[in-house]
Amino acid sequence: MSIKYSILDLATIVKGDDINTTFQKSVKAAQNAERLGFTRYWFSEHHNFPNVASAATSILIGHVAGQTETLRVGSGGIMLPNHSTLSVAEQFGTLDGLFPERIDLGLGRAPGTDMLTASALRGNNFNPNYNFEFHIKELQKYMSNENSGSKVRAIPGEGADVPLYILGSSTDSAFLAAKLGMPYAFAAHFAPSQLEVALEIYREHFQPSEFLDAPYVMICINIIGADSVDEAHYLSTSHFQAFVNILTDQRQPLLPPDETDLANIGDDVALHLNRMAAKTFVGDRETLKEKLSKFVKDFRPNEIIVSGNIYDFDAKQKSYEIAADIIKSL
Repeated sequence: MSIKYSILDLATIVKGDDINTTFQKSVKAAQNAERLGFTRYWFSEHHNFPNVASAATSILIGHVAGQTETLRVGSGGIMLPNHSTLSVAEQFGTLDGLFPERIDLGLGRAPGTDMLTASALRGNNFNPNYNFEFHIKELQKYMSNENSGSKVRAIPGEGADVPLYILGSSTDSAFLAAKLGMPYAFAAHFAPSQLEVALEIYREHFQPSEFLDAPYVMICINIIGADSVDEAHYLSTSHFQAFVNILTDQRQPLLPPDETDLANIGDDVALHLNRMAAKTFVGDRETLKEKLSKFVKDFRPNEIIVSGNIYDFDAKQKSYEIAADIIKSL
């Protein structure tokens, strides 16, 4: 079985870059991904993060899709509780009209931010007991041709050819993806602890649907590759520092390796860092091939989504090239 390979981009803001430069880098990275044979290029909705510029996710998807030719571009994901399902259907229906057969819609139920910001986003629609399944089905209804007789229609959106994916990092999302017969993308790049049990649940309980005959597993992991092990570990310090900054609530643009300080973190932070980074793979080609071969054998993904924060843009593109070469060979 050949494994597809894709990219998750948060439009990461690195120290010294402005927003425009950040978006230019995402375009160049997507164009490079297209040349390297990546299947899709996803952006994830986040808010109130000084190092993440993918808040207006659908706008960024359209911008990147317009400057690539064959690459699928989509959301990994849209945080559905932050939006009305009608507006999501209209936005992605518009994208599908502009870029037919190239748009993906991954859906998550996390806020993609802190609860105070989530409350500001949702206003009077804030609901701590959000029914994810109900709203996925509502979104599917708006995007179906069968909704043409309804008094409320998504135009654009109705009949759009936009595949939906369920994103998650827990067993709840695994049960739901299985029940609805939808492809399942697990966020092991930052929350890997329930990966094994979630995939077991998804595969065991999967119910075939109009979308899928069999389970389709996508796993997002961090891959930081370089020509030497030492260089890869040097580059990875920016990535681990970004994790530490999340854990200590000291968020800032992505730092260059020389400005990181990982030697002085406390034991408690180190423990949580190790848990978050359990599916972060760092090394040269030989080391990564060994690690990723075992990963594929253990978890049997249909698709690997590559993430990972690297400060230097050229080094990051080199890491993508190494990852693509290795995954193609597995």
